[in-house]
Amino acid sequence: MYEGLEDLKVDTVNRKTLAKQVIERIVHLLSSGQLRAGDKLPTEMELMDILHVSRPVLREALSSLETLGVITRKTRGGTYFNDKIGMQPFSVMLALATDNLPAIIEARMALELGLVTIAAEKINEEELQRLQKTIDDIANSTDNLYGEADKEFHRIIALSANNPVVEGMIQSLLITHAKIDSQIPYRERDVTVEYHKKIYDALAKRDPYKAHYHMYEHLKFVRDKILKGMDEK
Repeated sequence: MYEGLEDLKVDTVNRKTLAKQVIERIVHLLSSGQLRAGDKLPTEMELMDILHVSRPVLREALSSLETLGVITRKTRGGTYFNDKIGMQPFSVMLALATDNLPAIIEARMALELGLVTIAAEKINEEELQRLQKTIDDIANSTDNLYGEADKEFHRIIALSANNPVVEGMIQSLLITHAKIDSQIPYRERDVTVEYHKKIYDALAKRDPYKAHYHMYEHLKFVRDKILKGMDEK
């Protein structure tokens, strides 16, 4: 039996709720101070008992939390809140918005627009060369399957900001990229290359204003395409 389980105060989940509510209850253990980063969670059986949910619902919630970097599940060792969860508040917000794609897109825009502005001041020549390579890889793709090169372009920019405070958010940024990328109804290679070139040129000129502007135009284009596709379904 989990030590101190009887002292944990977690609202039960009614039958009509889904994994999102379980995520909220588990995150509440942290936000309320009942458990801390690095602490071990109750076992699956104990969580099922105190939350009144089935194993599939609980495991779906735990999988989402693990993917977002909030928890780590160890074989025969139990489930733990990650030690660096304090550096990953964005992961928790994403965990609570897994079914709200417009909100995820806007969250990505808010974070990435800030990062590209800082990157314009800090990016080095080696990073610019790697950035150019991703653009070339996309331009030379023949099957429109350039998702990894696209992701690497945005990852390089995020990391070049070289800010330890937002370091924990970068993995979350890449998760939003993967989520959004999977929802793109059709790809336009030449359009992507054009947007990336404009962002690259602004970064190479150390111009944060143009870098922000061109990144916004790029992300807005992607957002509008995805949301239009959702409306047409």
